[in-house]
Amino acid sequence: MSHTISSSNRQFHFISGLPRSGSTLLSGILLQNPRFHAGMTSPVGALCSAVLGQLSAGSEFSPVVASDKRRALVRGLFDSYYADIDKEVVFDTNRAWCAKLPMVFDLFPQAKVIACVRNVAWVMDSFERMARANPYEHTRMFSGLGARGTVYSRVELLAQHDQAVGSAWTALREAFYGEHAKSLLLVDYDLLTRAPARVMSLVYDFLGEPHFEHDFDNVEYSAEEFDQQLGMPGLHTLKAQVRHSVRRTILPPDLFDKYSQMSFWADAAGSAANVITAQPVSPTA
Repeated sequence: MSHTISSSNRQFHFISGLPRSGSTLLSGILLQNPRFHAGMTSPVGALCSAVLGQLSAGSEFSPVVASDKRRALVRGLFDSYYADIDKEVVFDTNRAWCAKLPMVFDLFPQAKVIACVRNVAWVMDSFERMARANPYEHTRMFSGLGARGTVYSRVELLAQHDQAVGSAWTALREAFYGEHAKSLLLVDYDLLTRAPARVMSLVYDFLGEPHFEHDFDNVEYSAEEFDQQLGMPGLHTLKAQVRHSVRRTILPPDLFDKYSQMSFWADAAGSAANVITAQPVSPTA
């Protein structure tokens, strides 16, 4: 017989960080724990922004909807969206959470945020591979580039402050040096794929949750409909076995060198964040 978990008894945590850096893999692993719910990017973050946009200064409703009412409305979005999820612990995924930590921790003081990271050059390499794997698709991710552009224009677009990589990178940097950094854990993709059992043990310690024995040879997750509408089929499909793939980069050397310099989390000075990282991977690895 099923039972309903009340919103007051449900623990919320958050998955954020860089794209193509293991958030889908992490969610697939966490889903094996029967107490946990996790998935790819949810609409809750966007819904929160939309609601606040309708109620903040400049809106006709701003004078009649006080801050406490706005807070209650935003909190209600979480309860409503996850009302049918019978799990004690919910991980909501959105790369924008790192830029919204004051709100996150006001709503959920006990929450933890896991940010998945990766050498930014390899993030760009991953996007470029997906673009080249679909030569007959003008993906929405590169809209505005005409006939798909070149590797240089595609990478430059992704790095802009309001695009997939640039927006996530700046949000992560804000969180890393912000006042809530002690509740932030950065998990490096390379280390997660090389030593998943060790990394997940540290993740459970960070969350304060009892350890769970995961099956790293049978991790399943896919979101084909979401990927198709982006014009990038396979973007969120996992291979069953967690393992590190050895390959050469397809980026030109100058691009790889440029974006390899952006891993600010390699130096934790000035930050209270928790970091699980691996040694840098060369472009010929």
